[in-house]
Amino acid sequence: MFAAMPPITRSLIIACVAVFGLEFLLGNAVVINFALWPFGMSAGPLPGFMPWQVVTYSFLHGNLTHLLFNMFALYMFGGELERFLGQRRYLNLYFTSVVTAALVQLALPFVLATHPAPVLGASGGVFGLLLAYAIYFPRRTVVLLIPPIPLPARVFVFLYGALELYLGVTGTQEGVAHFAHLGGMLGAWLLIRHWRGPRRYG
Repeated sequence: MFAAMPPITRSLIIACVAVFGLEFLLGNAVVINFALWPFGMSAGPLPGFMPWQVVTYSFLHGNLTHLLFNMFALYMFGGELERFLGQRRYLNLYFTSVVTAALVQLALPFVLATHPAPVLGASGGVFGLLLAYAIYFPRRTVVLLIPPIPLPARVFVFLYGALELYLGVTGTQEGVAHFAHLGGMLGAWLLIRHWRGPRRYG
């Protein structure tokens, strides 16, 4: 099953798992250097934010559950999108979502009165893939994990996005970068809009 996975999706999963192993072996040094730190927040021996972090944070994960959920979503949605879009567009889609999620997260303290904190995880890229999946395969059935309810992909993604917005605005689930997730969706939408051109969007 893993060997049959398209190469970019497989490589992303391998990279995230390998980096998680490095986190386990090297401890905080990996997070201090490569997590996404807010502007002006100290990160041990580093001054905090560094430009490379807008990409490197996406390969880090806070714990095994965090890693497994993101890699499962990458496997479920990424493979089919890679086959449909081709490797180059798929890679552009994923990392555009990752970077846009990072930029939204960095801008958040200037927009909302939120407590700045470092961010890590592939969720920004994964949420971009979710939005793309709903756009390209809107009627494909997606089954929720809890509860196990089948939904069309576009309904599933709309509800998930609405939930992320609600949780982000209300702050009822701390420790999760909800607006970064929405930023990943925004990046994917903007890129797909660019690919389709103005005529398809009026």
